[in-house]
Amino acid sequence: MINELTIIIPTYNERDNIQAMVACLENALQGINWEIIFVDDDSPDGTAELVRSLIQADSRIRCVQRIKRKGLSSACIEGIMASSAPYIAVMDADLQHDERILPRMLSLLKNQPLDIVIGSRYIQGGSTGALSPSRVWISRAATSLSRVVLNQSISDPMSGFFMLRRSFFEKIMRKLSGRGFKILLDILVSAAGDVRFSEQPYSMRSRTHGESKLGAAVIWEYLILLLYKLIGRLLPARFISFAAVGFSGIFVNLFFLWILHRLASIDFIFAQMAATLAAMTSNYIMNNQLTFRDRKLAGKGFFAGLASFYLACSIGAVINVAVADFFYLRTVVWWLAGAFGAISGAVWNYAMTSTFTWRERDENNILK
Repeated sequence: MINELTIIIPTYNERDNIQAMVACLENALQGINWEIIFVDDDSPDGTAELVRSLIQADSRIRCVQRIKRKGLSSACIEGIMASSAPYIAVMDADLQHDERILPRMLSLLKNQPLDIVIGSRYIQGGSTGALSPSRVWISRAATSLSRVVLNQSISDPMSGFFMLRRSFFEKIMRKLSGRGFKILLDILVSAAGDVRFSEQPYSMRSRTHGESKLGAAVIWEYLILLLYKLIGRLLPARFISFAAVGFSGIFVNLFFLWILHRLASIDFIFAQMAATLAAMTSNYIMNNQLTFRDRKLAGKGFFAGLASFYLACSIGAVINVAVADFFYLRTVVWWLAGAFGAISGAVWNYAMTSTFTWRERDENNILK
């Protein structure tokens, strides 16, 4: 039997929702040849094991279990690539998306010249349901920010619930960043405005099991995605994140210098050395949590990584000064010479730490 529709469901610790999710989809998709691909990021709660047990009774269910790889966007991409159906839906495993509108979305794609149909909470007939006011505010703020990179007026580009043609996905898949949690925005911006879309209203339901994945790391990755798309993919998204963390280190350095030198009256040179060490430590922790969260170091590896980060950045500081001095002595204006030095140091730090501190441990990881 040839599948007409594949539903991609990325999961992490969603075991308690899986059986209800399958039952809801089975009821909603009667008369349609469908399959479900759960893409699980090695959930410690046994999500993948449960899915595989369901496969024994229903061959329409499939499981892609990823080891040492994390991220909703990359999970969706891998799930889509594992499917051969002409139409593909993406939705969350938390039962908040209304699966009953899937047949309507499929009908629109089959009968109209559309590339993608988006489930929207912000058009007439849609609702954020019982979502907390703070979550609604964050969602609307993110939607407003997305207009910086979007060329089309879409009410809910933050939606995690949509259906698209495989042929459309194949046109833009090599332009996707594959990072973060907002795969729809990545798709829309990668299409560069050349996308035919429709929005269908749905009311968001309350989560009954598990917990939301929204956190500081998710917000950070969203902002980095915007920057990555805004500058036209001139730099890797991970480097942009690394540079942004490095910029924050300036303020950490100045803060500790103020405390140690101005308040504690420690000699400037020793205060600056301690402040620099504090900034490097802050940068390491933030990069471990944000920039390299898919390669996050823990336990003994955390401290080994910290030592290699100190070494790489110390050499980077020497390179920074040497390059700046080289250009300055050749009558390059001071601020430009300084910029050349800073860029050289940043590139060195990124290259060395991504290669050695957070080295890739899985050759199949698509996050570059």
